[in-house]
Amino acid sequence: MSEDPAAAATPSPAPAPAPAPKRSAVRSLLRLWPYVRPVRWFLAGSTTAALVASSAALLVPLVLRRIVDGPIAHHDTAGLWPLAGLLLLLGMAEAGLFGVRRWLIARPLARVERAMRGDLHARLQRLPVSFHDRWASGQLLSRATSDLFTLRLFLAFPLVFLIVNTATFLTGVAIMFSLDWRLGLILVLPAAPLVLLCSYFEARYSRAARRAQDQIGDLATVVEESVLGIRILKAFGRHRTMARRFREQASELRSTELHKARLLADLWAVVVGLPEVALGAALCTGCVLVAHGHLSAGTLVAFLSTALALRWPVESLGWLLAYSNEAATAADRFFEVMDTPEAEEQDASAAGRARADRPQADRASGGAVPDGIRFTGVRFRYPDAPPDSPDLLRGVDLHVRPGETMALVGATGSGKTTLTALIPRLYDATAGSITLDGTDVRDLSRRQVRERVATAFEEPTLFSASVRENVLMGAPGAGQEALDRALDTAQAHFTRRLPDGLDTQVGEQGLSLSGGQRQRLALARAVVGRPAFLVLDDPLSALDVHTEALVEEALRHVLADTTALVVAHRPSTVLLADRVALLADGRIAAVGTHQELLGSCPAYRELMSGEPAGREHTADGTGGADGTESTVGTEPADRTGRTDTVRERSTAR
Repeated sequence: MSEDPAAAATPSPAPAPAPAPKRSAVRSLLRLWPYVRPVRWFLAGSTTAALVASSAALLVPLVLRRIVDGPIAHHDTAGLWPLAGLLLLLGMAEAGLFGVRRWLIARPLARVERAMRGDLHARLQRLPVSFHDRWASGQLLSRATSDLFTLRLFLAFPLVFLIVNTATFLTGVAIMFSLDWRLGLILVLPAAPLVLLCSYFEARYSRAARRAQDQIGDLATVVEESVLGIRILKAFGRHRTMARRFREQASELRSTELHKARLLADLWAVVVGLPEVALGAALCTGCVLVAHGHLSAGTLVAFLSTALALRWPVESLGWLLAYSNEAATAADRFFEVMDTPEAEEQDASAAGRARADRPQADRASGGAVPDGIRFTGVRFRYPDAPPDSPDLLRGVDLHVRPGETMALVGATGSGKTTLTALIPRLYDATAGSITLDGTDVRDLSRRQVRERVATAFEEPTLFSASVRENVLMGAPGAGQEALDRALDTAQAHFTRRLPDGLDTQVGEQGLSLSGGQRQRLALARAVVGRPAFLVLDDPLSALDVHTEALVEEALRHVLADTTALVVAHRPSTVLLADRVALLADGRIAAVGTHQELLGSCPAYRELMSGEPAGREHTADGTGGADGTESTVGTEPADRTGRTDTVRERSTAR
């Protein structure tokens, strides 16, 4: 777990700010074209099939007109059968074409969804750590699942039927006007208020849809935290607290969904009600015209049948608009992530700043000879830190020589973990430079940096994969010999006793293993590739004394061939290092060997032993001015070459 307050802060569950209310739904949906383009012909075929099917439905009223004015009016039974057969064929054609439409579009749109989900996941992997610090995981999860599902359904149904229903409505209106313009005019009169109503509805519904989808992300975050933290919740009996939080989030989502339902109900009432009133008025007018001989019964039947055939295109308008707005919101949320600059996209500008910050001499000699790790005037503040807060690192100057192991110590919250995170470019320094063998890390792509640098974090993270896959993640091309060597270095012999050996699945986050076992696998992952530079953040904190001694002995051989920076909290870890650097107040306060700092640096002595800084030691750190005998760092070493304990013994007793 990160020791720095800013680094340890949990990402806020609040979603990213919603886009401006005056956004265009059409413009948002048009951004999907690069994904839709490969399947455009399938979409066109699906739309064509639906158009032909709807046209077949519109031919039915015209056939009915022929039946009423022909065979029925003249009592011609023989002439009725061909027209009845034609009606049957039209009905079968309509049903068959709608089936073809679904068949054409199902698989291509599944590919579109898969492509979008793959791009989103790839983007999330390439975005900088600062992005993930700001975003709650539930928000990202909902974008990768429910939002993409919404977009696929939009492309499969609402998009097609927005086109089909519009064409059907216009064709139907033309047919009605051709039958009788007076009745057609009566039915078209409600169109103007419907357009105004739909415009008003779209603005309000889009805001509600955005709020609901953000709340779904918040709810997903709560569920995820409840599942991942189930041990803590049960241990402290806080399941009721989390359940209450879940109910509150669910209630907010319920209120928003009810608000959406009320908006849709209001729209539906008007969209359905106005055409029904107009249809009733047209029916009464038509009956009067038939009674006075100004209109044939067959024409009235055909007109009313056409009007009824247009009920679905009109009544579906509200639902199609609602779903289109939800899809536009889902597209906005998807592209909020996709539009965020990748870490690699920031490299060019970062490299430019790095060159400007570096002295000309450094730029001229960069990478000429091995130089280890060098920090020069490094300053850093987290991107989301308050503007008036001081930098966490305020001018760090430190040189880790080639092949040297440097221990980094400091009080909790001093910035040790943050400093180590700058080397593999999990974050970029705000100012100053960090060089690897003379080359500024910002002159290298993140991929190049991480090919040279391996990291083991204090909080070991494993994935739902086998032991072998988790360890080889540190060096995908490594063979069995390198894997065995890394496991031996980390004293992870327990892996060979697992049910399936190295192919045993460790479960989500490796929770089927103990904390010490997870930490040993994380250490093996860091050393398996024999990296040129190794960054270890207190890698032995979860190990018992005996296992720690064995791991330290094996680590000495690994550290002899690499340049390493090791965050240390315990004297036993410090003794692995050639030199020690003390980080205090955002700067390197002292550098030297363990023994040198014990004798010359009170702050280091207090950090290692807990002794008040006011007490003075002799130069060799073996005596004190107050008559006590100090054994800090001078405790007899065991056969492993390490000091078991660091303690004070007072001769005054």
